[in-house]
Amino acid sequence: MSLFSGLNISASGLTANRLRMDVVSSNIANANTNRAQLVDGEWLPYRRKTVELSQMGVSPFEQKLQSTINKGSAQVSGVMASHIKEDHAPFTQTYDPAHPDANAEGYVLSSNVDPVKEMVDLMSATRSYEANVTALNASKGMFMKALEIGK
Repeated sequence: MSLFSGLNISASGLTANRLRMDVVSSNIANANTNRAQLVDGEWLPYRRKTVELSQMGVSPFEQKLQSTINKGSAQVSGVMASHIKEDHAPFTQTYDPAHPDANAEGYVLSSNVDPVKEMVDLMSATRSYEANVTALNASKGMFMKALEIGK
């Protein structure tokens, strides 16, 4: 493990959690969008998006191999966003026959974004971001103290 690997890991966590916050804010902003995607001549509402995180640069096989070679000590490398995927939960239906997007029965399809769930995800991403900032500042403080020893 190099001197700067802790900083690199914290930086990758900051980047990943910033992306999570961006995706959540996009979900909240589009929660009431009824016409997001045109499929087969029919408008579909906005679908909620989620970020899938994974370990940076190491395949599951390589991780298992390294932990076996190193007698259980796994190599650390950080985190990255591997996918931004759509949530395929069903859209909500509300009865409003006067709405321009209503179907033949009078129902309007609405986005599958739940604002409460999004706020929980946003709080989780914010706390993770803050934890990475704290770890980054702690590493920086240790480096500064190590430099002061040489004086």
